[in-house]
Amino acid sequence: MNRTTISAGLAALALSNVVLSAPALAADDPRIAALKAEAASGVEARAKQAQVINDMVFSFGELAFQEVETSKYLTGVLEKAGFTVARGVAGMPTAWTAKWTYGSGGPVIALGSDIDCIPKASQKPGVPTRDPIVAGAPGHGEGHNSGQALNIVAALALKDLMIKHKIPGTLVLWPGVAEELVAGKAYMVRDKVFEGVDATIFTHVADNLSVSYGQPDGTGNVSVRYRFHGSSAHSAGKPWVGRSALDAVELMNVGWNFRREHLRPEQRSHYVITDGGDQPNVVPSEASVWYFFREQSFDAIAANFAIGNKMAEAAAMMTDTTVEHDIIGTAAPQYFNKPMAEAAAANMAIVGLPVWDEADQALARAVQASIKSDKQDGLATRMTGLTAPKERPLSGGSDDIGDISWTMPTITIRYPSNIPGLPGHNWANAIAMATPIAHKGIVAGAKVEAMTLVDLLTRPELLAAAKAFFKDVQTKDQQYQPVLRAGDKPQIAINADKMAEFRPAMAKFYYDPAKYGTYLEQLGIKWPSVPVTK
Repeated sequence: MNRTTISAGLAALALSNVVLSAPALAADDPRIAALKAEAASGVEARAKQAQVINDMVFSFGELAFQEVETSKYLTGVLEKAGFTVARGVAGMPTAWTAKWTYGSGGPVIALGSDIDCIPKASQKPGVPTRDPIVAGAPGHGEGHNSGQALNIVAALALKDLMIKHKIPGTLVLWPGVAEELVAGKAYMVRDKVFEGVDATIFTHVADNLSVSYGQPDGTGNVSVRYRFHGSSAHSAGKPWVGRSALDAVELMNVGWNFRREHLRPEQRSHYVITDGGDQPNVVPSEASVWYFFREQSFDAIAANFAIGNKMAEAAAMMTDTTVEHDIIGTAAPQYFNKPMAEAAAANMAIVGLPVWDEADQALARAVQASIKSDKQDGLATRMTGLTAPKERPLSGGSDDIGDISWTMPTITIRYPSNIPGLPGHNWANAIAMATPIAHKGIVAGAKVEAMTLVDLLTRPELLAAAKAFFKDVQTKDQQYQPVLRAGDKPQIAINADKMAEFRPAMAKFYYDPAKYGTYLEQLGIKWPSVPVTK
């Protein structure tokens, strides 16, 4: 049992005369503690619903921009709960908002989490070795099946609380579409989807319970595809007549790889050739390469993007081809709000990590051993909590929550639904994501989020401090620099062919909660699937 449990008698006593038509409670007011305990109890009461949502989304396993079943299911859950849903926002068919309001004049708080998965990561949950549900199919090897379950049960707990105690405010839930391509949130910002929102709480799967402020480790990113156009010819008969678009792609890549030595060590850049021609005996008239340019500041990202564009033009000149580029997505460097992070951290200290049982730990250690991880001691038992910014943040991955974080006070709550020491973006990261490990982590994270919502809705000074930090600290010397151009559109056709290939086989394994208590049960996987040491 988590540390949020308080006696029903104490909660009733503290709340006996509370009517919060215009809430303004101090952080140490006992009524705040009682409201938080009630919110946490509301989450606990929905633990089964969180498990069902998590397992359902895990079973869909949909790639970026193709989160069709996922969004259909989640919006259905929210509409049934009384939320007003807007679908297809910002030009993305799988993007949506779900809004619910009580009273008038209260804060507007957005809750977001990603929903897309990664290619070739299909994996049976609870099985510590490679065992795909559908061979070659996508899967949640990044854990994005869990965040919406967390947000929804937290929001539903708050909805009940707001009605009961007459707390005005608005909750707006939304999905991170195509996050793995950093291709959704910047479009939502550009198209003013978040207009009128006071603050955002984002949630992301992790192996511990934590929150940070300032600039965290990681990078911003531009995701861009270069398309070269040449002319075909017989590769043996008259190759001199042709102009190879593939040659241009290869020359660009060679040039970039030589240039790496002369870029900052903190940069990260990667590419895949998405079209290398049709067959060897035809000079490729079309070819394309997809780049991620990552850096830690707006200016450094823009500089590397400009270098990439210059190299693409140079490669086209060397091969007598032409080139154009499409921005697939962008991610601003993240920057998180200190007052909100401190409030969330205080709630983490109350909630604590889940109490892992030996079955949870046995699976975690088995997975760590299976992939030869440098960590072999199972699940985290010491909470990370609040992380202050480093003088020099480390480089690393990107998340387009960064774009939202530069438009309003924002934090990311990281919750412990996965196993430490895994490679990330890998089938191994899917193993825990439809097991009791994921379910317990979601409930812990949802309690923290619900309690932080109580803070934001009932303590006006907290929201004022968050906005002051955003204005006077975060954006005092650095403003948001959007990369998207007016004519850029979401690349919603990406992954359509892959999902068309795999969806029929995957659909046979969609979770049916009416017949099975858990997805493990439906798949015939005994929990735990490894020996337990007692």
